[in-house]
Amino acid sequence: MKRAIWLSALVFGLAFVATLAWKLGPELTRPKQVDPAFRIPSPLELASIPTATHFDFPLGNENGAMAYNAQHFTENKHLGDDLNGIGGENSDLGDPIYAIADGRVLLARDGGPGWGNVVILLHAYLENGERKYVQSYYGHVQDMLVHPGETVKRGQQIATVGTANGRYFAHLHFEMREFITPFIGPGYRQDTRGWLDPTKFVEAHR
Repeated sequence: MKRAIWLSALVFGLAFVATLAWKLGPELTRPKQVDPAFRIPSPLELASIPTATHFDFPLGNENGAMAYNAQHFTENKHLGDDLNGIGGENSDLGDPIYAIADGRVLLARDGGPGWGNVVILLHAYLENGERKYVQSYYGHVQDMLVHPGETVKRGQQIATVGTANGRYFAHLHFEMREFITPFIGPGYRQDTRGWLDPTKFVEAHR
């Protein structure tokens, strides 16, 4: 009697597990979608990024004329430069934003509250014969004109100046980073390791 009960329980258990596996099988085997914001570029992808020979400013002309820096790197723990058109307030709303150098689009999406749309490019460049990588970060943009994976040229328009969905007067939050993996970031931080002074970097690599 006990043996029959035990066998019945075993058969029921196996049937239950088989049914569960049948129902969940497709879900368990379906490849998980990885957020591109957390995907590290492969060595092959890094090698395919064109080497940038010159860097320009992203707003105004290539020399930064017709724009001014309203809040500098490290000012108030700021991790970038806030670039504005010389008219101030919203006079630069919709103005073109340019890629500072040849590179690859890592991210182009809504950055969430306080950011509006964000575009991140990855650039390769040579320094003392060594190939290095640097990110350029364009925050609070209105229109994004590029897509992740796209190769861009220096001076190509990639976006337009925005207001972070009406949160601020129009301006470009511009960062330079030594990271490879793209992420939105805090915008302000006491510890600036991994971030570069955007103005100094561009001026040193003209």
